[in-house]
Amino acid sequence: VVERRLQHPLYKKYIRKSSRFHAHDESNLCNEGDIVEIEETRPISKTKNWRLLRVVEKARS
Repeated sequence: VVERRLQHPLYKKYIRKSSRFHAHDESNLCNEGDIVEIEETRPISKTKNWRLLRVVEKARS
């Protein structure tokens, strides 16, 4: 999940928005909660248009 904060154009209140991305993890390195870097690529499947570049930070387990 990628979260970002946007300011409402009229009311000036900050709103948290989030987006989910389906990314291809070729070597199955990631677990839930990891912070990763992804890049856009050609369509790999119906919903996958992103691939994993690297794991920035592992989740505490």
